[in-house]
Amino acid sequence: MLKRNEVFTNPVKERLLKREPTIGAWLQGANSVTAEVMAKAGFDWLMVDMEHGPGDFMTLFHQLQAVNAYPVVPFARAPWNDFVTIKRLLDIGVQGLLVPYVNSAEEARNAVKACKYPPLGIRGIAPSPRAGGFGMNGQNYLAHANDEIVVMVAIETPQAVSQIDEFLAVDGLDGIFIGPMDLATSMGHFCTPSAPEVREAIALIERKVLASKKFLGTVAGDFHAAQALYERGYSFVAAMSDTTSLGKLAMQTVGAFMDAYRQH
Repeated sequence: MLKRNEVFTNPVKERLLKREPTIGAWLQGANSVTAEVMAKAGFDWLMVDMEHGPGDFMTLFHQLQAVNAYPVVPFARAPWNDFVTIKRLLDIGVQGLLVPYVNSAEEARNAVKACKYPPLGIRGIAPSPRAGGFGMNGQNYLAHANDEIVVMVAIETPQAVSQIDEFLAVDGLDGIFIGPMDLATSMGHFCTPSAPEVREAIALIERKVLASKKFLGTVAGDFHAAQALYERGYSFVAAMSDTTSLGKLAMQTVGAFMDAYRQH
């Protein structure tokens, strides 16, 4: 939430539009404690997963309160391309939206409209929610939201890949996010983004997006995988998660114990 006299600016959007690399992480645990831990670590942005995560609007509210003390930009992955849901996510205070499973330029335009106040869109306007400072600095938010909110859509199906040129022509759409697992599975290669056909589709998206004015995003398993993506031109990479990364560390720790003390 903005401080009392603060004007809404989004430093991550500024960097993304310049094609500078940014690092972020998923918040999938619907928990304000892990949100605060991740914010303190120093990520550029954190993405609350409202699609696959178990959280609701109030858990999102508490997560954003937890990260508010740190210079991290809060994003959310919407559960669906629904303008009422998107309005509520933005009113709680997220400053960027990832809209999943967008399969056409028309659906992408609808996502943009859901994130923009009139005349650019259909987002309902009110200074009273948390984003507007509960009415205490509404204009400092409202007058800048259309420019500062990041809007990106996820390419997750071959239908969407086939229309990538049309996606890139959508005004107000800032970025394209490749969902490798969903794309692979929808192409008939269950959870196998390394399949040659899938890799070709991803390479096509990369070429098209990097030749446009929009930024390119995706997910990586760790920093080393993220670094390889930055070298290919990606600007928005989720390099870990509050849940899966903890799970990996837990298994490594237990594995080390088993190797040391329970080999027989």
